[in-house]
Amino acid sequence: MEQALGQPISAAFARFDTVPLASASIAQVHAARLHGGREVVVKVLRPRIEKQIAGDIALLKSLAALVDRRTHPNADKIRPQAVVAEIETTLAAELDLQREGANASVMRRLWADSPDLYVPEVIWSHTAERALTMERVSGIPSDDVAALDAAGIDRSVLAAKGVRVFYTQVFRDNFFHADAHAGNIWVDDDPARRQDPRFVVLDFGIVGQLSAQDQYYLTENFMAIFHKDYRRIAELHVEAGWMPATVRIDELEAAARAVCEPYFTRPLSEISLAEVLAKLFRTAQRYELTLQPQLILLQKTLLNIEGVGRQLDPRLDIWAVAQPVLERILRERYSPRRLLREFGKRVPELMTRAPEMPRLLHAWLEQQVAGRHEMGIRSQELAEVARTLQTLQRRSVAAIPGSGLLVVAAVLYALEAGGPRLLGVPLSAWIAGLGGLWAILRAAAALGSGSFVERGLPRCS
Repeated sequence: MEQALGQPISAAFARFDTVPLASASIAQVHAARLHGGREVVVKVLRPRIEKQIAGDIALLKSLAALVDRRTHPNADKIRPQAVVAEIETTLAAELDLQREGANASVMRRLWADSPDLYVPEVIWSHTAERALTMERVSGIPSDDVAALDAAGIDRSVLAAKGVRVFYTQVFRDNFFHADAHAGNIWVDDDPARRQDPRFVVLDFGIVGQLSAQDQYYLTENFMAIFHKDYRRIAELHVEAGWMPATVRIDELEAAARAVCEPYFTRPLSEISLAEVLAKLFRTAQRYELTLQPQLILLQKTLLNIEGVGRQLDPRLDIWAVAQPVLERILRERYSPRRLLREFGKRVPELMTRAPEMPRLLHAWLEQQVAGRHEMGIRSQELAEVARTLQTLQRRSVAAIPGSGLLVVAAVLYALEAGGPRLLGVPLSAWIAGLGGLWAILRAAAALGSGSFVERGLPRCS
């Protein structure tokens, strides 16, 4: 401990309990008091734990390489080495307690003043790579139903909150607690919160984040399940790249229907969204589903959260709780204000590159012209290709004013232009943005009317 903090324990703490409050395979936790009188807990790594984990990872890598050498018929779909790499990344994060402190700090900021979730404060002056100090909190473990009832806590309200918090972390924050078992999820024991309880979360060594693409496809998959849109489920699995484009959509749609439809005959309180999702993935494996290591952590956490929720309230209707959360997040994510704000973030990049655009466009057009003169047109069909390319060039140029107007709209929004406003956005930004969108859509519509799809691919002679 003294080595981790770089100072004697007596200098860092007024009191330090040598008997740990809790012990695990990687670290243990001790109670302590700062010199100012504040009660804290200190998490410290076990000695030489890095060497032990490195040996375990090396063994896993050897086994994964053995499986990957085609000893398993589905090695290319299971991707064992990618799975081991994901495990290695997760364990490396757990061995850096300063990183864990940063995770806690981010989550505390995202849920500041929330009535649903409390995240203890990190004491940065007493935190290092091998030691993490946080404020000491109290609570009831979320699986101690008898203690929760004795405290008069409304378990049904608490269970619904847990589901909402998880889906909000995944799809709004894209920063979710990924080790959500009952030992890390407590319930605030403040008597004033009996009718409006909140969770207290501990241990931030494992947090999950998804790429924007995975986040989008997962959200759309959930919404498709909610609306029983099996065709959309099949299309999303292919669009996401989780399955090859050669898979027949109608067959995959029928398989999704066979998995989901039996669940919809049950009472909603008996349906597990995690179970449905896992069964969908297992069924899709027959259609050459490629395992996505980055989603394994999410599936595990989803199962944990549903387990905690059902333990708190066996009649919990997880779908009814989760659907409004996802619908609200989608509305906010794709609102005009959000889109303009995201576009506004790219204004500096666009303004930096804008002076180069005329030169680049001119150079591109010169290349096209030179290429056309160099190509010997030997048939009427190739001449048609050349005319089509000319049309495409003209329509691409026609879209440039629209792009310019969108840039102007983003600038007006970012600089908070004066004048009348609509939905909190300057009216001038609305006019420029809609004008730019109209110009681009008009160019795109013209582009579609002259595409190769309608004309058919020419044959070269």
